[in-house]
Amino acid sequence: MSETFAARAAALDAADRLADLRKLFTLDDTVYLNGNSLGALPAHVPARVQEVLTREWGELRIRSWGESGWWTAPERIGDRIAPLVGAAAGQIVVGDSTSVNVFKAVVAASRLAPEGRDEILVDATTFPTDGYIAASAARMTGHRLVPVVPAEVPDALGPRTAAVLLNHVDFRTGRLHDLPALTAAVHAAGGLAVWDLCHSAGALPVGLDAHGVDLAVGCTYKYLNGGPGSPAYLYVAERHQAAFDSPLPGWTSHADPFGMTPGYVPADGAVRGRVGTPDVLSMLALEASLDVWNGVSIEAVRAKSLALTDFFLECVDAYAPEGRVTSVTPDAHAERGSQVALRCADAEPVMSALIGRGVVGDLRRPDVLRFGFTPLYVGFADVERAARVLGEVLADAA
Repeated sequence: MSETFAARAAALDAADRLADLRKLFTLDDTVYLNGNSLGALPAHVPARVQEVLTREWGELRIRSWGESGWWTAPERIGDRIAPLVGAAAGQIVVGDSTSVNVFKAVVAASRLAPEGRDEILVDATTFPTDGYIAASAARMTGHRLVPVVPAEVPDALGPRTAAVLLNHVDFRTGRLHDLPALTAAVHAAGGLAVWDLCHSAGALPVGLDAHGVDLAVGCTYKYLNGGPGSPAYLYVAERHQAAFDSPLPGWTSHADPFGMTPGYVPADGAVRGRVGTPDVLSMLALEASLDVWNGVSIEAVRAKSLALTDFFLECVDAYAPEGRVTSVTPDAHAERGSQVALRCADAEPVMSALIGRGVVGDLRRPDVLRFGFTPLYVGFADVERAARVLGEVLADAA
């Protein structure tokens, strides 16, 4: 059986038009299926970071804010990310963490909403920090927080809905939520839609502009491979930028930041999403990392992602002892992100054993094995090996 799947994997890899992109990353013999937590290092990034350290900081020093483009990096890099999430230029600014940007987006959305709306709906299954931030934003703005599972959002909307914060892909299960339909439902109810793209940007088409999303946030260290702690981003649709009222009006979002005036006058455009001094080193590492996307179609990435996850599920079904794992990731392509989550009673020791045998995924307590598939560098032979080793580990632990 393993020979059959191995032969199929070899054929699929041979036909893969994205296969050569793997050479752009620093990888070893490990099967790395944790890119949905931290993407692999693009091989050219260390040289770029060294240049920033030695020449731009070491030699040019303060001059690099202008001569090396440090000051404009947040908007410039935002424009590099924009095509990957279906946004036109001038709507994304890079900086701060996802959590900080969630706070900006939720508070700003509640301020943009029509008068008299006092409810913020939040994904009840969301990544914890989104829920924490949304709850704090609700307290600070005098809104009522309404946790609701995404499938029930349309029924929970009403005349009091100001804003809705949703995750595009569920971080535990890999379920892909219907961004177009949910955004349309929020708009029909008169509210604003805020989306967290952490587990979808760089893995599948998002279509922020096409689907009329109001605000969105996302990290860059997962499928965008920006490095540990690389800065997040904030999308503010062009139609909202003139009225966007950030709860964190820092000096770098001022219309005249070096005027140092006591009164705050916001800059035009996405710059309003800035707060303080950009984190230049990690930001420029991210900018270099984005070079791996040159000439890459997000639609091609999505097609390979679905093929990889389909093949993994098929291999797991064949290799894993019956009844030991159950997929909690939807089978339907329209409902699946770029990860597979398997429920396993002894998930923690199983994942530890997998990592010991060169297959790196992660787990979500108490019982979910999580495998992320980054199409830029994961191949079908990786998938077959991961499923085969999983089967061996499960058999050994039985």
